[in-house]
Amino acid sequence: MEQRYSRQILFSGIGPEGQEKLGSSRVLLVGCGALGSVLAEIVVRAGVGRLTLADRDYVDESNLQRQSLYTEADCREGLPKAVAAGRRLRAMNSGVEVVEKVLDVDARSIADILPGSDLVLDGTDNFETRYLINDASIKWNVPWVYGACVGAYGICLTILPGRTPCLRCVLETMPPPGSSPTCDTAGIIGPIVHAVAALQAAEALKILAGKLGKVSRKLVTLDLWENRISATDLGKLQADPRCPACGLRKFEYLSGEHESRPQVLCGRNSVQVRRTAGAAVEFESIARRLERSGRVSFNEHLLRAELDGIEIALFRDGRGIVKGTSDVEEARRLYSKYIGN
Repeated sequence: MEQRYSRQILFSGIGPEGQEKLGSSRVLLVGCGALGSVLAEIVVRAGVGRLTLADRDYVDESNLQRQSLYTEADCREGLPKAVAAGRRLRAMNSGVEVVEKVLDVDARSIADILPGSDLVLDGTDNFETRYLINDASIKWNVPWVYGACVGAYGICLTILPGRTPCLRCVLETMPPPGSSPTCDTAGIIGPIVHAVAALQAAEALKILAGKLGKVSRKLVTLDLWENRISATDLGKLQADPRCPACGLRKFEYLSGEHESRPQVLCGRNSVQVRRTAGAAVEFESIARRLERSGRVSFNEHLLRAELDGIEIALFRDGRGIVKGTSDVEEARRLYSKYIGN
């Protein structure tokens, strides 16, 4: 181990003791897209003990411009991102336990995957999941690092439950639909992904190495195109006693009361439609039925069907991603038409 991590151990901020703590740490990464790809590689190369990957999506060609873990072969195979990422991460460092969870992180599933973690890293693309992570972080006293980027703009904030303001102290309510730019409307460039992920990963190493005194108490924003970097000091702020999450401990998102059903996926012209399956979906019979209407292929994780100018990706848990529309009602109609209710 010493040879592999020798340069990291030489860094005084980590040292042998910090490396030992890293090696026994358990990290949950929610979202294996752009930020998630970079975060996963950094923490696996750094030698965390276990990394759990939780992602609901599959690898698409439009991901390759910025999602550094994936290849064209992953697209051709139709692999879920968690599976493709796990395969590559094990090849980077066989000493790290990598656990893949192909699922939508929601109020039900997060209770199964977050407790017992030492840290949660945010690789998501929507505020609903971030508020859910925030609730769970506070309930189970697990630090998390929020990150987001679009265009050339990015933001990073570290939350230490009981020590720093939480996400809802800073931003009490979700931005209304349409009020913020998305990858679909503003695009995104690769450098901002790596810049924000680097900030998040540095915070992760501090926390996992036990250096909580070095954790940033600032909300950092940066715009690489306009050459602007700013940091708002939150160090003097206390957790707001009126905050629904860390003050009142209401955990509205963890209870599921704010949970939406279909979700438009950032940068994909796609909508996720949830259906709860009592048992794993049986792809073979669905494929035979859909072959009369278009091209169908499937593997053990995912079925993909190209039908009437749209594509439906169906997961074993019954979730579907309808690609070719951002209209929620249209996506529901197409799912019902081809997959069923």
